[in-house]
Amino acid sequence: MQMHRRTTLTQYLIEQQRETNNIPADLRLLIEVVARACKMISFYVSKGALGGVLGTAGSENIQGEVQKKLDVISNEIILEANEWGGNLAAMASEELEKIHQIPNRYPKGQYLLLFDPLDGSSNIDVNVSIGTIFSVLACPDGNEPTEQSFLQPGTQQVAAGYAVYGPQTVLVLTTGHGVNCFTLDREMGSWVLTQSDIRIPVETREFAINASNSRHWHPPVKRYVDELLAGKEGPRQQDFNMRWIASMVADVHRILNRGGIFMYPADQREPDKPGKLRLMYEANPMAFIVEQAGGAATNGSKRILDVTPTKLHERVAVFLGSKNEVDRVTRYHAEQS
Repeated sequence: MQMHRRTTLTQYLIEQQRETNNIPADLRLLIEVVARACKMISFYVSKGALGGVLGTAGSENIQGEVQKKLDVISNEIILEANEWGGNLAAMASEELEKIHQIPNRYPKGQYLLLFDPLDGSSNIDVNVSIGTIFSVLACPDGNEPTEQSFLQPGTQQVAAGYAVYGPQTVLVLTTGHGVNCFTLDREMGSWVLTQSDIRIPVETREFAINASNSRHWHPPVKRYVDELLAGKEGPRQQDFNMRWIASMVADVHRILNRGGIFMYPADQREPDKPGKLRLMYEANPMAFIVEQAGGAATNGSKRILDVTPTKLHERVAVFLGSKNEVDRVTRYHAEQS
């Protein structure tokens, strides 16, 4: 019997290195370690109530958000998995106030890892898709990184990806040469390439936004969404559907596969805040992936990847997805200003 040939994550990374020469051995090992950590998180997520991992942990993270038990577990899994391999100079997590230094008993490498260990954690207890987001930077300061070492624009990312823990567990990855998707084969324990060179449709009739905040939106966002809601009778002369999962990884994964625009704008409730999503743990890696798939990502006024962060937990407005729609809502912001 002839076996069907399947490409694993390891094989893909090795072949990419041969073709593009942009995935050194240390980077490949780092990506594989993060992928293994995601497999472990997927295991805990799948256990749910049977594993005693639902509910809150009785603590808050640096963002002032109540942590779920799985937030804490996922954060520890990624930290512990990546401490000892010798690939990293330091790590930064959305759940931690300061950067996480590699313990002195382990060798240090040349990369920095940033991650949101469990995105969409408000969905944990209701069994809706959640995920992990990660970003990799080169460390400019050798083996002695500081917080300043992490404050690089998204254009400096050498790799980014996310895992979605849904009906299937998938890993979406870019190293700057397109976007590919791997599905976790639970029986074999391996990540298998299932989608290559993903492209986001330029045109779309779907949008994702939390409409309950509409009374707080700034005029450009309200103008744009009102046009979509007006349907065939409105200025766009076509009907649009709204989708909102309240899990960025799930919303972005849908857009990556069938087009759409995801919006998490700043609003008038807190005028001093430029947005809610974290620039380095969420917006930058997702913007890198979306651009590599032919889409666009802005903060309403400029390309997200061009924003130079000034602090570790900086927030940003996010408009990403199908290029034509992102360009339109960005143009509305420019006209307003």
